[in-house]
Amino acid sequence: MKKYICRRLLLTLPILLGISFLSFALLNLVPADPAEVALRVNEIIPTPQAVAQMRQQLGLDRPFLLRYLYWLADAVRLDFGYSYINHRLVLDEIARCLPATLMLAALAMAIVLCVSVPLGVLSAVYKDSLFDRLIRMLVFLITAMPSYWLGLLLIWWLALAWDLLPTSGSGSAAHIVLPAITLSMVYVAIYIRLIRNNMLENMQQYYVYYARARGLSERRIILRHVLRNSLHSSITALGMSIPQLLAGTVIIENIFAWPGIGRLCISAIFSRDYPVIQAYILMMALLFVICNLLVDVLQRWMDPSLRHEG
Repeated sequence: MKKYICRRLLLTLPILLGISFLSFALLNLVPADPAEVALRVNEIIPTPQAVAQMRQQLGLDRPFLLRYLYWLADAVRLDFGYSYINHRLVLDEIARCLPATLMLAALAMAIVLCVSVPLGVLSAVYKDSLFDRLIRMLVFLITAMPSYWLGLLLIWWLALAWDLLPTSGSGSAAHIVLPAITLSMVYVAIYIRLIRNNMLENMQQYYVYYARARGLSERRIILRHVLRNSLHSSITALGMSIPQLLAGTVIIENIFAWPGIGRLCISAIFSRDYPVIQAYILMMALLFVICNLLVDVLQRWMDPSLRHEG
């Protein structure tokens, strides 16, 4: 297992290097001059002399490859420079907004697990019943809706029509409920369908017939055997949903004015705050790679047959 983890870590290094190079290159190919942008956001007239001075201050007068190497060396030390907008360290800005995003993603993931697993199991156990048809119809409707449209519907329904929850902001614990529900709904629908299909597939296996022949109760067969094997095959999708949840907060946090890292990224895009954008892209890429590695390791730990492969 240790050799496998070390090999996977070595394989992820070229991926991270490639993503860092692409993000750095794309942001350096945009038409706007970063030096001029830095001057304008600070309400300084971008005269040729001021632009030249700012380019030298930001290191933009160096060759492209040299700038990338300097930036990569700083990024390895978690030094992403200063924000063009408020002149604070980018790492401090991310550290300030990240807890709110992690809290939102954690609550959304808890909703996904608590709702999708029982509904997926019941939908499979009562296949083709009225309950199963209603669940499948809801799953189809939710997956067909964009997240921002679903968020606006929930605001109108729960906040404006019924006045149960606040529409936006972060003043109290109630403010996180609507964004968490909106963020989780699509994944709830996806995992209901996934767990239902896995349950139906495992219910046709020979060990189920053998368990029934031994006289085991249907409830024990479903919960102790079928559900356990069904969840094993859902681990990959569940693990990869964690970075997707964090990436999805970009839209949700702006709809509900939640002060997280997704809102920080959108603000940086509109204000062309390139250091913040580069740090966000690299952080999300690192998160995807780490989650993918953890999922593979967990699968090998749960399935001994995979430990001797490769």
